[in-house]
Amino acid sequence: MAAAGLLVTAPTASAAMSETSGEAWPPGNCPQDNFCIWPNWAHPEPAPVETPSLVTNREWSGSVPALTYYNHTPRSVDLEYSYTWPDGSTSSYQNCFDPGGNIFYLPVTVTKLSWHDGPC
Repeated sequence: MAAAGLLVTAPTASAAMSETSGEAWPPGNCPQDNFCIWPNWAHPEPAPVETPSLVTNREWSGSVPALTYYNHTPRSVDLEYSYTWPDGSTSSYQNCFDPGGNIFYLPVTVTKLSWHDGPC
């Protein structure tokens, strides 16, 4: 299936914005110094309060559903994830995420998280 140029995530929020400065995607119930993923689209007001599908402060591999994420660390992370198209085919992606949060526009499955040296 032709998927060239598919943008799977929105640009990340600025790390310089504080949680109280009206950041578009606040950390919700993601503990400080952790990377969190929620399986649903956790709207920023009042911020994600649902149970995350992943909370980690170390490198991780496995399989979790994802629609919202928050990098509540000072480090950038590399994520590997995939999207399954309606016809059953799968597209795989790898992307770097700076501190902050946002949504995936499509429901994806995250399979690996590793720390990125320096900013994205």
